[in-house]
Amino acid sequence: MTTLDATIRESNVLDSIKKYFYDSITTIENTAVSYDKTLSTPKVQGIETDKWVTIVPGDIVIGTLSQMTVSVICCTKKDSEGFKLAQLRDKVMAYLIDTDKTDGRARISLYRSASSGAWTKVGAMVVSVQSETARMEADDNTKFKVITILLQWGGLC
Repeated sequence: MTTLDATIRESNVLDSIKKYFYDSITTIENTAVSYDKTLSTPKVQGIETDKWVTIVPGDIVIGTLSQMTVSVICCTKKDSEGFKLAQLRDKVMAYLIDTDKTDGRARISLYRSASSGAWTKVGAMVVSVQSETARMEADDNTKFKVITILLQWGGLC
């Protein structure tokens, strides 16, 4: 039986995306991140938070130039004028662009993930911001914006 190369395994891509947002938004920015749950309010230590980011993976194309779309949804509650949402959006956007790079694009390390043991870096995914919605409001008064990004990376097929 043949196994897929680490650069084209969807599980590695998804784990790498989770790690990137956990390391940046959760650890550095102290903001909750949930995955594939749309606008559900996450609980932090049993208490509902008033700001969070939801990551929703989209279409994936595997090849020598692989790509995946991802929706990054910035959400706030108890935010009457949307100022907390604007601040959250700015923090998230700072991790999606890189002004130190000549192309302005951030990179997300692509790892061969493992349930136990060390992860091995096998490449990087280039981030391109594709679109950003206007501020919207859900029925439960959650304010949110959707930032759609495209990730591209070299894959061995």
